[in-house]
Amino acid sequence: MSPAAHRIAVIPGDGIGPEVIAAARLVLEATGLPLEMREYPAGDACLAERGVALPEETLRAAKEAEAVLFGAAGETAAEVILRLRAELETWVNLRPARALAGVDCLYPQADLVIVRENTECLYRGLESRLTPEVVTATRLITAGASRRIARFAFDYARRQGYRRVTAIHKANVLRQSDGLFLDCCREVARDYPEIDYQEVLVDAAAMYLVQDPGRFQVMVTTNLFGDILSDLAAGLIGGLGLCPSANLGDRYALFEPVHGSAPDIAGQGRANPAAAIMCAAMMLAHLGHRDQAEAVHRALAAAVAQGQTTPDLGGELDTLGMARAVAERLG
Repeated sequence: MSPAAHRIAVIPGDGIGPEVIAAARLVLEATGLPLEMREYPAGDACLAERGVALPEETLRAAKEAEAVLFGAAGETAAEVILRLRAELETWVNLRPARALAGVDCLYPQADLVIVRENTECLYRGLESRLTPEVVTATRLITAGASRRIARFAFDYARRQGYRRVTAIHKANVLRQSDGLFLDCCREVARDYPEIDYQEVLVDAAAMYLVQDPGRFQVMVTTNLFGDILSDLAAGLIGGLGLCPSANLGDRYALFEPVHGSAPDIAGQGRANPAAAIMCAAMMLAHLGHRDQAEAVHRALAAAVAQGQTTPDLGGELDTLGMARAVAERLG
């Protein structure tokens, strides 16, 4: 009896989103796994055509699926991807930054993961305009969310074989909010004696990443700091086109490339699909197909190492051509 197909809600989104998602789908199909992938609209074009950026049918499909594969968000990012993360209650944003052989980058040996709390901090949007010239923003940090993200970071490190977890903070200035975050990290760290726990100020962490990213393995931090540092980490390994991410919660999972919609190259076949393909691999691992996920990573690494890439990585292939080079290795 054939296994039941995994239900995947695919949301291509804006700009290069449809192109990189088509590439990821091609690779996923080459794995031979039973995947039922259905596409749903969202984004700028959807808003223009339907008057709503995230239709209820798309949100419903995302909640009914085992996983969501998302492309890119344009001007309607707040209404689409931020709302999806909130509606799906994904409290982890997992952003690996691993260099691939064959990519001209600053740190060919870089291998780190940023574990970003996904629900709080300034991204809650708690802003108020007191006067026409005065605006305030409230930074929300809670013990529950801080303990939860810290425990995920340590569990992830233990599961993946990392030996160090570093909490990134600014408690010397944000004494109450980041002080609470650090208290929770320290509390959780005591349950993982085999893992080296460290704390680094966020500004120092930015400098250390540029000087020697090897000092970091798993970095756990709050929402805003995680967003900024993950883009910095992308620059160390060759750019945002090589960085996937996973938004994970107790029930739902949403996978999206870290890059944006890149409207300046949309529709030209120039978009690098590597991040989307790595998102597909992360999704397979989440669904329990770890061997196939590793196979996709190996196939992508081999294609990149042999120069079968889009022009941004020095190759001559278009978006789907690079995906085919990966898919052929899976065959």
